[in-house]
Amino acid sequence: MTQLRSATELAAASKPYPNDSAEYRAARIALLAEEIELRRHIERVAVQRRALPPGGEARDYEFNDEAGKTVRMTDLFGIHDTLVTYFWMYGPERERPCPMCTSFLGSIDIPARDISQRIAIAVIGRSPVERQLAFARERGWTNLKFYQTVGDDFARDYRGLASDGSEWPALDIWVRRDGLVRHFWGAELFGTEDPGQDPRGAPDPTPLWNILDLTPAGRGSDWYPKLAYGNAA
Repeated sequence: MTQLRSATELAAASKPYPNDSAEYRAARIALLAEEIELRRHIERVAVQRRALPPGGEARDYEFNDEAGKTVRMTDLFGIHDTLVTYFWMYGPERERPCPMCTSFLGSIDIPARDISQRIAIAVIGRSPVERQLAFARERGWTNLKFYQTVGDDFARDYRGLASDGSEWPALDIWVRRDGLVRHFWGAELFGTEDPGQDPRGAPDPTPLWNILDLTPAGRGSDWYPKLAYGNAA
């Protein structure tokens, strides 16, 4: 096993930027050591995640695909043995989809071409696929694949639909082994947040929040992405 150099030692080797004050540099070195430790902790968590035992077997749920055909859960994998699904808040009762879901999906539409070289990826909603696709094309998305749930069992079982009819986003990872589909991991966010925070995962998969977290004001507590800006809401 490789012996890692201490984060403090690695951070201390970093060179200053032009006109850094001694006070700034000392604070930045201390922060850099914490960032190195955070990176290492994220990797330790990823190793622990990959070592999860087999999750629960999933029903072979039915979905409607973009061609209007009814397909099953196993079909969403295509040639892969791993599948990531995102259930987004765009049910038939919503006039427009959730802005937060939209921000996330917009951030993965282009890399979906790369992601799909390794694993399958599917966006699932309760609205008809043509309605989902119409919004996707409006946003300029071209790489994501969309599916409609047949009935609400999938959404209810995997925390996308509450008993009162409220929708929630749900990011899930699935594996297919020996013809069986099992739930590998789900983003169990709600009820795990700390005071003053919105529910979030670690690491946060949405680039928007990661970029804002790098800035002096951070992500704040009173701003959320919108579907349009300027005069439109």
